[in-house]
Amino acid sequence: MGGKQSGGQNNYVRQLAEALAKRGLCVDVATHWNDPDTPQIERFGDGCRVIRIAAGRKAFVPKSDMLNLLPAFYKEMKTTLDLGGYDVVHTHYWLSGLLGLMIRNDYGTRIVHTSHSLGIAKAKATGTVEEERLRAEKEILGRVDRVIATTPTEKDIILDFAGMRSSVSVVSIGVDRSFERAFTAADKGESPLFVYAGRFEQTKGILTLLRAFRIFLRHGKDARLILAGGAEEDIDPKSGLPLKARLRSAVAGMEDRVIFLGPLSQVELADLFCRATAVIVPSYYESFGMVAAEAQACGTPVIASEVGGLQDVVQDGRTGLLVSAKNPAELSRGLRRIAGDPKFAERLGRQALKRARKVFNWPAIAADIHEIYEVLYRAEDPVFVGD
Repeated sequence: MGGKQSGGQNNYVRQLAEALAKRGLCVDVATHWNDPDTPQIERFGDGCRVIRIAAGRKAFVPKSDMLNLLPAFYKEMKTTLDLGGYDVVHTHYWLSGLLGLMIRNDYGTRIVHTSHSLGIAKAKATGTVEEERLRAEKEILGRVDRVIATTPTEKDIILDFAGMRSSVSVVSIGVDRSFERAFTAADKGESPLFVYAGRFEQTKGILTLLRAFRIFLRHGKDARLILAGGAEEDIDPKSGLPLKARLRSAVAGMEDRVIFLGPLSQVELADLFCRATAVIVPSYYESFGMVAAEAQACGTPVIASEVGGLQDVVQDGRTGLLVSAKNPAELSRGLRRIAGDPKFAERLGRQALKRARKVFNWPAIAADIHEIYEVLYRAEDPVFVGD
């Protein structure tokens, strides 16, 4: 987790599948076969299978190249799986959404879609416009039977982008049981510890965070910053510092305060979150922001960018702080506020834990999604929204 193309979406799909299986459903997850050392079919949970499709390239394929694989991917899916035997197909991300439309056209299967990331939101956050993706997303959102948004903010963006043709339900994301653990004040150290978890990409705001932490240290604060994630090959095993020149330059002079840990397991990440004074999510955009939910489930406040679904996941002044994206000075002030007021930080943490247990709850979330499946499956005629 946290490596190349292995983030919150992967985690969501696995946890949703396992939660649905506990409700008696049989779930198959089709994905690209990116590691030739893994088996084609692998069982997990209480009735789930992951089925790996090579599509002619049994190796890591960047997302930017995946669109060209879809015809071969679909052809192999039809020979590997009984596509007509599924009651409902739930697609994740726009590339899978295109496959879902192919299945719907050939078999009349009900299609549910979760975007996880929207091209229109990415374009606003980064200035990068992907015309082909935008056209595909508009078609997917307008033609599938049901769209699941993970926050009210995401629903508004979808409806504004795709129009009222879309039938959208809001269902939150849950957190792994690893994060649902009892914590005590003893978990927190005496000096502030800030934690980041995720991919080492510019759009995740990692450079903004490093610049903010540098400003924080200039105020004479004694603190550490731990960054977990990225791919193992991104970190120099001798120095423990990132290999990318831009990241290494951003850390220069703070090497004794900044620690890069690489990818961590869910249990290791939960332990780290429990020890943190605050978890930082400085992304330019997030549809949801699973790390923010996981940190709150550990009773740790979150400082997050006031963008996308993070505006719904983090309650400003109650479970954490929201700050402007791409603004190191404002983020630094958030770090100082939480580090300088332990009672305030503790109150945020208690409220975060209480809300996480109520909202980011997989059994309840799985029940809501199961109900959506049932309604679509039991409809007498296919509900082809937008046709």
